Amino acid sequence: MTKNLNKLETNLGIIFKDKNLFQQAFVHRSYLNEHPKCGLEHNERMEFLGDAVLELAVTKHLYENYSNSEGELTIWRAALVNSKILAKIAANLELNKYLLLSKGETRDTGRARQFILANTFEALVGAIYLDQGFKKAGEFIEKNLIVELQNILEKKLYHDPKSRFQEGAQDKLGITPTYEVLTESGPDHAKQFIVGVFLGEQMIAKGKGPSKQIAQEKAAEAGIKKKGWK
Repeated sequence: MTKNLNKLETNLGIIFKDKNLFQQAFVHRSYLNEHPKCGLEHNERMEFLGDAVLELAVTKHLYENYSNSEGELTIWRAALVNSKILAKIAANLELNKYLLLSKGETRDTGRARQFILANTFEALVGAIYLDQGFKKAGEFIEKNLIVELQNILEKKLYHDPKSRFQEGAQDKLGITPTYEVLTESGPDHAKQFIVGVFLGEQMIAKGKGPSKQIAQEKAAEAGIKKKGWK
């Protein structure tokens, strides 16, 4: 069931000590539905870890290189770890070739695949961290993701709905919004999420979408409208 990852190791410039960790980063939950005895877990826990490593590495870079306010740095970070950018980088690294998916997921090359690629990038970061530590993971993030920051700043790509809602909340109320998945439904290839955006304990608005990120953006848009913030 495994795919030959030697070429990818060469392209990434990282030779894994534990090949199973590397392989697991590419195992989508849907694959296990058809191959329950494959011997590996799906990559969602690894993605969870990678997301935290990614956020810390980006935060560290911003803190060390920019003297802007906490609010601005938070907005820049959100724009940098956006799923669209992560999916683009994953595509550039040709991670798509190594995904282990169900037959149904393999046929879907649209928006759902972009989310899978973004999640796989995070899982790969998690695998690098587990195998070789934060320093190596940070170098990988610096080389492949943080290079996008300059373009984001020059073109002001950080003015997405989540960033605008956060900016309004921090400026007017001194509160950083949080997001919570309220419901999750549908099969792996056609998930639907409903997410609430909160200011403190108060839920301001809800959003629905085929990924957590899109549902969050919809919730933020609804929150901006409800609060009357431009």
